[in-house]
Formats: sequence, structure tokens, C-alpha cells
Amino acid sequence: MAAPRKALSAQDKADVERAEEYLNSFTTLRARFLQTAPNGSQAEGTAYFSRPGRMRLQYDPPSPMLVVADGTFLIVHDKELDAPSYIPLDSTPAGILVRKNVHLDGKDVAVTKVGRAPGILTVSMVQADDPGQGELTLVFTERPFALKQWRVLDPQGNVTQVSLFDTQTGLSFDPKLFEFKDPNTTKPKLREG
Repeated sequence: MAAPRKALSAQDKADVERAEEYLNSFTTLRARFLQTAPNGSQAEGTAYFSRPGRMRLQYDPPSPMLVVADGTFLIVHDKELDAPSYIPLDSTPAGILVRKNVHLDGKDVAVTKVGRAPGILTVSMVQADDPGQGELTLVFTERPFALKQWRVLDPQGNVTQVSLFDTQTGLSFDPKLFEFKDPNTTKPKLREG
């Protein structure tokens, strides 16, 4: 279960501001990622961010997964199940990362913990109006200061971790990269006979 909101120290506030400044310093980002599921299984792929509102997690084969944020919804598509899920983007942790202006401790997002270890800064947050929906923890390296990982703690206590590497910012992406075409509505009709 996510921790309740607590008062932040001056150092905590300064570190949260550094994290916000970093996230607001770019509008596009591409990185390779390694995702570790709660059961320990791993998948790799390429992450694309285009703020505001757009993201794509393109998983490498053999993973059947594709995740696209189109500005309104976070669409999770498992090609094996062939039934995409549409989740309002603002109700997901991804929604925080792709906002036009990222504020990690504001009216709708509350920082629950700021952690420091040698060379690492972590900032954990919940939705202010519904902290029981889970917790997002962002992990930054200090030198250079950069987002290296995020962890999502779901309401059942399961943690999914996404680690980033080979990160590049300031790139141009084709807007179609952030469109999702539902295969159930675009499949060609089979001709009979």
C-alpha cells in the first residue's frame, strides 16, 4: 500500500524541484528499456516520449505487448489476447511523466518519500485524491542527473520496474508513432470463394 503524504524537508523540496526541472528540460526522449514484472519475468524494448501526452513502449519480440499514450488514453495491447485496454491517461503513472508541465508534488500528485543513496535520488508519489491506487517511484542518477528507472507499486503490492539506458533527448518523432490502430477495426475482410 502506498505511504501517506508527509511534510517535505527543505532538502526534499529542492530535490523534487531538480527532478521536475530535469523532466521539463526536454519534450522528446527515446531510450531502450528493460522491464521487470512482479513475477521476475523480463522484457526489453524501446520507449518513446513526446510531451505533452504521448508515449510508446515498443516491446521487442517475442513479447506480444504494445503500450501507447495518444494524449487521451493509455492503450495497452496484448497481441495474443487481441483486446486492447483503454485507460484514461491522467489516471496512470505514465500520465505524470508526459504532462506538458511536470509537477511531482502538486494538487493532484503528492510526494510520499524522497530517498538518497550514493549517486542516486528517488522520488515516490501517489495520486493525491486516491493514494490507494498505487505509487510511482522515479529513480535518477546524480552524475549526470538523469531519469534511469521508474517503479510502479500497484494496489495489490506488486512492483513493476522499468530501467532506461541509451537515453537520447531532443529527437523528432513521426506523430503516427503515437497513434494506435485497433486491429479489430482495421483487419481486412477475407474474400470467400
